[in-house]
Amino acid sequence: MSDQLWATPATELDRMIEAKEVSPTEILDAVLDRMAAVEPQVHAFVTVTVTEELARTEAAAATERAARGERISAMDGIPYSIKDLENTAGIRTTQGSRFFADDVPDTDSVVAGRLRSSGGVLLGKTNTPAFGWKDMADNQVAETTVNPWDTSRTTGASSGGAAAAVAAGLGPLAQGSDGAGSIRIPAALCGVVGFKPSFGRIPVHPIREYWAHRTHVGPLTRTVADAALMTSVMAGNDDRDPLSLPSDMGEFVPLPESDRPLAGRKVRWSADLGYGAVSAEVAQIVAEAVSVLEQLGCSIEEKAPGWEDPSRFHRVIYSSGLAVGVGPFADRQPEWVEEDLRRLIEYGRSLSAVDLKAAEAQRGRLYDAARTLFEEIDFLVTPAMPLEAWSAEPGPGPQEIDGVRLGSRGRSYALNPFNLTGQPAISIPCGWTEAGLPVGVQIVGRRNQDIDVLQVAHVLEQRLGLVDRWPALS
Repeated sequence: MSDQLWATPATELDRMIEAKEVSPTEILDAVLDRMAAVEPQVHAFVTVTVTEELARTEAAAATERAARGERISAMDGIPYSIKDLENTAGIRTTQGSRFFADDVPDTDSVVAGRLRSSGGVLLGKTNTPAFGWKDMADNQVAETTVNPWDTSRTTGASSGGAAAAVAAGLGPLAQGSDGAGSIRIPAALCGVVGFKPSFGRIPVHPIREYWAHRTHVGPLTRTVADAALMTSVMAGNDDRDPLSLPSDMGEFVPLPESDRPLAGRKVRWSADLGYGAVSAEVAQIVAEAVSVLEQLGCSIEEKAPGWEDPSRFHRVIYSSGLAVGVGPFADRQPEWVEEDLRRLIEYGRSLSAVDLKAAEAQRGRLYDAARTLFEEIDFLVTPAMPLEAWSAEPGPGPQEIDGVRLGSRGRSYALNPFNLTGQPAISIPCGWTEAGLPVGVQIVGRRNQDIDVLQVAHVLEQRLGLVDRWPALS
């Protein structure tokens, strides 16, 4: 059984530890053996050597607590990883940048502190592009993270290391963050679950922009139930983040089994939101998942939501933030900042305060449009990504899909609107392309209705039956 512990979901590991069928030390040993065999192929982690001794110490302590019946939480004794954008006291935090290649923070971020307090076993820090700025996991401080399903392909990013770790069996739980799709992009491309909770559900601290950011912290996991478990540990108000939600998320309880457990739920389905470009193969795979939702009882309407493409004003908000936060580093040592990132910084600097306030006003109108839409429906369903994983070679990546130029809307046109509106959104695997690469379906719910999104995703996940499919890594 120990040979399979690395492939066991966290919720099942929790049950096994509670029943004293296995110890946290045995679980860690299995995961570390898997890491020794597979991590050199995928490069999911930036820092592991420093943390292995710590992990063994934490696992031993969790084993003693379990033996006494004094476990701290459902994560106690379960391995997890933290994205290398999160400060971790005493552990190197590079932010994917040479500017922080040797930085060792004195304090934990809010989310790192909560995960450590859970009794979970920290495996290490997962890879991210510099400052989390793009949708590929390459940088100047670590090996490029590659997709476990095809190691010549990208994982997506900026939580690419986290998604690759979970997809490869290097721990069942990984923390990610999502400012413009960065949990859901790699989740879709790597065939794992990526959940972006409602904005403010999980506090963010430290962060440069307390009042105007779009960053959501969330989990990348093997199953929806695991995502709910990890979210419950990270969620909850903290005054260090003035936009963190005061309300409790509630408890995730799977819906009762029935032939039509989603009867009465209203779903709007759109492959392109009315303005995107999506490959015919991906659209067909996601459409088949939507038909399963219909079999489960949902009423389906295929129709674009009706709002305008937000990519142009999103670029204004995004680039001005980079100009303020990353621009000074680019001035100091330009060769340590990628050319495409420098261009975004310069674009951000070219904008006026009026440009930014106009973009923020457009963000408000998008929120109003989304709020109005969700007065009529329960869920919006889209492809999480409009294409399969592309080459991991550094560069801009695909600029067209099925002959259609992407332009400013980019590859994450279906994802970043919900960073701007703050609604909960999840990507779960729904199939594989002819090339054997994963495809994700995105389910978006009403703001603050995180449990509803998790429940519907869980039902669909169970019906699709794809959880036990693993990449062929040796």
